[in-house]
Amino acid sequence: MTEFLPVCKEDMKKRGWDELDFIFVSGDAYVDHPSFGHAIISRLLEFMGFKVGIIPQPDWKNKDSFMVLGKPKIAFLLSSGNIDSMVNHFTAAKKRRHDDAYSPGGKSGFRPDRAVIVYCNKIREAYGNIPIIIGGIEASLRRFAHYDYWDDKVRNPILIDSSADILIYGMGERPIMEIANLLSYGKKINEIKDIKGICYVADDINNLKDFTLIPSVKEVSDNKKSYASAFKTQYEEQDPIRGKTIVQECRGKYIVQNPPSFPLDTEELDLIYSLPYKRTFHPMYKKMGGVPALKEVEFSITSNRGCFGGCSFCALNFHQGRIVQSRSDESILKEAETLTKLPNFKGYIHDIGGPTANFKNPSCKRQLEYGVCKNRQCLFPEPCANLEVSHSDYLNLLRKVRKIEGIKKVFIRSGIRYDYLLYDKNREFFNELVKYHISGQLKVAPEHVSDKVLKLMGKPSRKIYDRFKEKYFETNKKFGLNQYLVPYLMSSHPGSDLNAAIELALYIKEMGYNPEQVQDFYPTPGSLSTAMYYTEINPLTGEKVYVPKTSEEKAMQRALLQFRNPKNYSLVYKALIKAGRQDLIGYGKKCLIPPKVKTAAKGKR
Repeated sequence: MTEFLPVCKEDMKKRGWDELDFIFVSGDAYVDHPSFGHAIISRLLEFMGFKVGIIPQPDWKNKDSFMVLGKPKIAFLLSSGNIDSMVNHFTAAKKRRHDDAYSPGGKSGFRPDRAVIVYCNKIREAYGNIPIIIGGIEASLRRFAHYDYWDDKVRNPILIDSSADILIYGMGERPIMEIANLLSYGKKINEIKDIKGICYVADDINNLKDFTLIPSVKEVSDNKKSYASAFKTQYEEQDPIRGKTIVQECRGKYIVQNPPSFPLDTEELDLIYSLPYKRTFHPMYKKMGGVPALKEVEFSITSNRGCFGGCSFCALNFHQGRIVQSRSDESILKEAETLTKLPNFKGYIHDIGGPTANFKNPSCKRQLEYGVCKNRQCLFPEPCANLEVSHSDYLNLLRKVRKIEGIKKVFIRSGIRYDYLLYDKNREFFNELVKYHISGQLKVAPEHVSDKVLKLMGKPSRKIYDRFKEKYFETNKKFGLNQYLVPYLMSSHPGSDLNAAIELALYIKEMGYNPEQVQDFYPTPGSLSTAMYYTEINPLTGEKVYVPKTSEEKAMQRALLQFRNPKNYSLVYKALIKAGRQDLIGYGKKCLIPPKVKTAAKGKR
């Protein structure tokens, strides 16, 4: 019977272990489910024959909490968790959040800000010069000097500030397997330099060949054009086939990023998702109400990785890469059958997807031989001539899952690229998506309607969304359904001035839509949009970009998208006056708000 991995010495004794090979320190609560990075990596190492334990959410103020499992024989592994600790802790307005879905009871306060750095320093305090390997989203997206929104400055590569030995970036299964084997055979961690998908610190680069040197940490901190130049190189070289080694100097040392690791093939992905996960949170959290993040994924299935969508505000290009990898139908069907046997299963699969649900295969066969294109996207600004558009494999999978005994319905809740859906001339998937796979509403992400903003976002034009919207409601009508379409919208993205925000507000009014939530653009490390936000330059073209940065303007843009909310009246009024759009104040058909009500002076009638 599968057991949770050890979290204390008592667990180790039950297994007859006096010492662990690896200890994984995680900023998340321990959830043994394949949607959690710590579960995948630790179960994979266990499968390889290593003794692995987990220290979830240690008390970062006390070094003893990092010593509860003793000293590992080989190395510490470390991640801040599924979400960057700063994003986890702060809103886009830099206000501290009061909850944390990845902590017991959903309560905040179980992990520090900049968790990777804090954890590494505590491990050094406890054990000195012991091998430390960092990975996960927080480490991966901070591998070079990066703009930090919360400090409003450029920070060092995280290897410098954390004192870790190796950084695994992207999806870490292949690199960790190679590193674990080398270390177990006696190789020193400072001798491991040739593995794809890792970064390390070097004293010199005399022995390196075929590498690209980007502007130094000092240069990118002092000069925004240098920052944009460095980011452009990083962005263009994130390919496992044609990508080059990238080097950045920092304080007389060098950050060396080897080319990305090759994506896992179908057989390897199937193995990862077949490992003996408990598929729930550790029982020590039961009294605290469990771990809320599990609810979102407990009955969902990851079918693919990677995304060729190319949205500028998304860091997937920098983390998972653009080459889509998929599991076999057999693997997914087996997992679906496993879900039907779980005690809380009610017959509903909440999702079968990935970063983009309807990307099941690479965008074209050329990618697998030559790598992804360096200077163009697959879908933007127009679909590439080599783009292979088909939903047949995904549709056949969904049909098979629907037939499994005990499954009442299969929803698709991860992102659907509606432009890719429109480009498919075969309407079977569109029909069955509407008929079988929506729970009353479909969420899609047009993000904006202003073409100048959409261009910088890497998103399709407004006319594409309008076409999709028309087809969606036509299809609903055909099946006698009345399902909603919920668009995700974003305020204050680079390129969006008040006029662009007003254009989006007018579109919202035209749709008769009243968005309950609007996402402010959040400048997180690793995305093209964040580089634009900091530099006010499009790194890919060198063109200047307007960026709304003041808290007042960002508040006005957000308020415009929720102009019907009475609490936003003053901000909307101020924005319209500032933009010279008094014509939108009044009672006319296009007006966003009524005029101000004049009140009589005090003491007069």
